[in-house]
Amino acid sequence: MVITDFLERNARLYGEETALVELNPTEDRDRAVTWREASLIESARPDAPYRREMSWADFDRRANRFANLLLSRGLGKGSKVAILMMNCLEYLPIYFGILKAGCIAVPMNFRYSGEEIRYCLDLADVEVLVFGPEFVERMDSIQGKTPKLRMQFYVGKNGPKYTEDCIRLMGFCSASAPPVAMELEDFAAIYFSSGTTGFPKAILHRHRSLYYSCLTEQNHHGQTREDVFLCIPPLYHTGAKMHWFGSLMTGSKAVILRGVKPEWILRAVTEEKCTIVWLLVPWAQDLLDAIDDGRVNLDHCLLDQWRLMHIGAQPVPPSLIRRWLQHFPHHQYDTNYGLSESIGPGCVHLGVENVRKVGAIGIPGFMWEARILNPDGTDVADGEVGELAVKGPGVMECYYHNPDATAEVLHGDWLWTGDMARRDEEGFIYLVDRKKDVIITGGENLYPVEIEDFIRRNEKVKDVAVIGTPDQRLGEIATAVVELREGAKCDAAELDVFCRGLPRYKRPRRYIFEKVPRNPTGKIEKPKLREKYCNGRLVEAQVSG
Repeated sequence: MVITDFLERNARLYGEETALVELNPTEDRDRAVTWREASLIESARPDAPYRREMSWADFDRRANRFANLLLSRGLGKGSKVAILMMNCLEYLPIYFGILKAGCIAVPMNFRYSGEEIRYCLDLADVEVLVFGPEFVERMDSIQGKTPKLRMQFYVGKNGPKYTEDCIRLMGFCSASAPPVAMELEDFAAIYFSSGTTGFPKAILHRHRSLYYSCLTEQNHHGQTREDVFLCIPPLYHTGAKMHWFGSLMTGSKAVILRGVKPEWILRAVTEEKCTIVWLLVPWAQDLLDAIDDGRVNLDHCLLDQWRLMHIGAQPVPPSLIRRWLQHFPHHQYDTNYGLSESIGPGCVHLGVENVRKVGAIGIPGFMWEARILNPDGTDVADGEVGELAVKGPGVMECYYHNPDATAEVLHGDWLWTGDMARRDEEGFIYLVDRKKDVIITGGENLYPVEIEDFIRRNEKVKDVAVIGTPDQRLGEIATAVVELREGAKCDAAELDVFCRGLPRYKRPRRYIFEKVPRNPTGKIEKPKLREKYCNGRLVEAQVSG
């Protein structure tokens, strides 16, 4: 069985029921409805968001049409087909159409520059690209520079001359399932590393990874047919898609929200009766701030059905969850740890029953194992810091075209994650930091996440990133890039006093007040900060005592 079998089963059993809803509060009302079969449902209120929905039967038919389009152009098993689109109703049927054709799906980060798009298309040997109107300018800039790319399909109206109209062509293709047999060991997808540690690497996965991520997600969060999943993070990323796999496995509805404003999130939960919401740390922070500031009023929302809030993709400050549960005491909470290299929803996860252990990333997920290792591959003792390694059915096949990088992280069946962690006496794992982010100051190892978690306890601080910057005497010192809450007044001297709650050697020596950069999946972009501040350019810094 492969994951396309779940889609076909849902179409057969629940064909006319809603599979996907797209909400776009910022949508231009003049935009064409690109799916001929789509129903456009709008509320009577004049300020209602643009809303489209799709049944399970339509979902499966559209995936079949796109698969048959690819097959008609001579593509098949092993062919790479990239998707460069914003979250929308079209995304998942195209993704599943690629899989149904036996091709390899290659989702692309929507923030990539033209040059990054070109690099990733070449690295992954992409033959076909499907892209939307938001990317025309970037694609214009690389025409003629991607020799392996032989077809470009456009999802929208009035596409560039070098593209073909994807939706129109699909209309001429059969809506029946293509005659392509697939097995768990077939290659299915290439995802790209997030880029927080440099230029992206191409991560190759088999169908086995996708299938078992469905099982893992449903086991962790207990989805049923009655659940409604609110999907906000980008679908090009493994996290968002694989958490949605719980909905796929149970045949339950999911809502794609194109926007992250707190009022939009609460409105979507209210109007679509969402029961499960996966947030990133900045969005959860913004929602709590909006509640505390009075910008949103929970009395105007219908939230009783909302049963689970979970967070992934980056370390979660314990103070944030304690604050969340003050406002939403009835919520179950979970945090999920995973990498694109260990595809899916939680090779390590906290578990809704373990909220007392907030601060930990948790225990090995369903069908996963975890170890914490010394550099020589031996296990560290409980309480000691080492590198986290995981083993399970979602470990990648390799970094595509990069055997050296593959050999660095794959050791037999174990994936060495590059994350430093420790395990407590109950077996719960705590993420300490990325191995590459460790700061060595005067011979002492500093783990930025520990310092960041402490500084976030300050009520004036919205976000913080700690990096090592050069120091002639100590080698490196901890520098805190601090983003204050709107309207808050705070300087380096005040934060220096606050940080006296840390051991002296862990206290930041410099503070820089500016917005903390995060990528679309919520991870702090520390390479950008290092590039900006590690080359003698610390004129913006305030030096603490």
